Amino acid sequence: MTPRRGFAVLALALAASAAGAQSVKLGTRAPNIDLPVLSGGRVKLSELRGHPVVVTFWQTWCPSCRSELPELMKANATYGAAGLVVLGINDPMQEHSTRDGAKHIKAVADELAVSFQIALDKNGRTRDRYEILTLPTTVFIDSDGVVQWINRGATSREELERGIATILPKP
Repeated sequence: MTPRRGFAVLALALAASAAGAQSVKLGTRAPNIDLPVLSGGRVKLSELRGHPVVVTFWQTWCPSCRSELPELMKANATYGAAGLVVLGINDPMQEHSTRDGAKHIKAVADELAVSFQIALDKNGRTRDRYEILTLPTTVFIDSDGVVQWINRGATSREELERGIATILPKP
């Protein structure tokens, strides 16, 4: 292959990759999530259609991430009967404190008594699809799978309530 042809192939591959990338924006369908969970099994966002979903991207070493977990657990308990699903996503490869990130994540989740599912984004692809640059980032997805609000950075109780209000079904 000539250098010029190699460059053309690379350019086409990059263009195809960019075309397949999904930008996460308000009012657009959320990229699917299909990940293993700490408790065993898998979670698939497509199978949660019909439920409003709060997805939080977090890491155990992130103080802001850890500080908002109690509020997310309260929301899970308060709105679970209304169908709300809270899902935490953690990338074991980003857990610098141990060689086995998944075991470390489980230990921290157990220590903090996290009451919602924690999914493991082992290769970071979900994080990349959701364009996560800041931790924590919380995404509010309505029951049709549409992103209604994104909070980048720590989510206060008021911001969490505001986000949940955008996705809970209206009576």
